[in-house]
Amino acid sequence: MQYLERITIDTSICHGKPCIRGMRWPVEVIIDMLTSGMTFDEILEDHPELEREDILACLSYAKLLVAGRLIKEAA
Repeated sequence: MQYLERITIDTSICHGKPCIRGMRWPVEVIIDMLTSGMTFDEILEDHPELEREDILACLSYAKLLVAGRLIKEAA
């Protein structure tokens, strides 16, 4: 599965920040939850609208940014 397909960028949602599946869940918020020490299971329990693949998509997106690649290049 292509995790990056779950990351959407829409100027009308969260000021164009990368979000999960068009929802108002910016990638940065998921990364913040992970860096605060929350586990995947804790995030999913607290936010049932999210899926494990959404979290993995955020990590994949962050990896591309750190590597200096654009999503278009990875597709």
